[in-house]
Amino acid sequence: MRSAVEFVEALSPWPQDGFGLDRIRALLDELGNPERAYRSIHIVGTNGKGTTTRTIEETLAREGLLTGGYYSPHVTGWAERIRVGGTEADFERAVERVRPAAERLGATQFEVVTAAALAEFADAGVDVAAVEAGLGGRFDATNVLDAPVVVLTNVALEHTDVLGDTRGQIAAEKLAVVRPGATVVLGEPEWEGLARDNGAARVILETGGNTALGAAASSVFLGRRVVPVHVQLPGRLEWRGDELWDGAHTPEAVRYIEPHLPALGAIAASILSDKDVDGILRLLSMHAPAFVATSSSHPRALAAEELARSAQPYFGHVEAVADSVHAVARARELGTPVLVTGSLYLLNDLAVRSARVA
Repeated sequence: MRSAVEFVEALSPWPQDGFGLDRIRALLDELGNPERAYRSIHIVGTNGKGTTTRTIEETLAREGLLTGGYYSPHVTGWAERIRVGGTEADFERAVERVRPAAERLGATQFEVVTAAALAEFADAGVDVAAVEAGLGGRFDATNVLDAPVVVLTNVALEHTDVLGDTRGQIAAEKLAVVRPGATVVLGEPEWEGLARDNGAARVILETGGNTALGAAASSVFLGRRVVPVHVQLPGRLEWRGDELWDGAHTPEAVRYIEPHLPALGAIAASILSDKDVDGILRLLSMHAPAFVATSSSHPRALAAEELARSAQPYFGHVEAVADSVHAVARARELGTPVLVTGSLYLLNDLAVRSARVA
């Protein structure tokens, strides 16, 4: 019998019959609706969702609550996505709990892992779960929660083929997770009207960044002011020797990390085809003279040669190395420190291969 990881990795990440919530709702119904067993905070947005989610999870844990945390995508492994009480849950057990029903219903990869997380939280008896949305919000599998607090970190152009061609359309898709009476914490002021149109009873603006957003959401949930815990997630401004790993996948994400960047020797990157490739490259070129283009295992990743052609106008030295491990090694030959960036999927590929070697 295949392991939980093998089972999940064999599933389609995309629904074959279009996006919708019918399957995840049917799956959760068969599981006894575990998402109703605890309160939740729902985090949507383009950038910074993971850091905001972890800040909420750890801040509320420090305040004495048993917390759950749900994340996507992952860098070090699938178990990174489901956390209970500050540690990774048993991913095998969590998936096996939902597997029979998921197979009967033909659930997608994200639906299976989402259901596994929500059921794991119920089984563990968590007081609150901080749940990061995957793609958008309206038809995201996490949009089964009746969360009293919703966080919208920010909005940038992403997945325009699914979410819409403008920031306003994308924001509307993300804020569709708001339930009547909820409190919405916004990282950008322009979405207050949309939040209220979706039923928000209270809107709080917090423009101080992901940690501040997490603190604000935690304070709303507890009904009193709290000081946030500062957190570190894999692949988010993470130093690995002389390599700085960050999954910045939009120009806005690059702007966020810019104040934290040292003088770089080179950059190694993979970027998905549906991102603002030129916008990302233009900003990255201000921080390093050399660029090594590579590709991740994600089906939407640009081929290394194509990314290199896009990078030519921006960098003095550009190379294409299809193999990601060799690409990072080549970047280190060109100069250190090296920024490894453009996609969390690239960082996952590198982490998995590094673990195999170790």
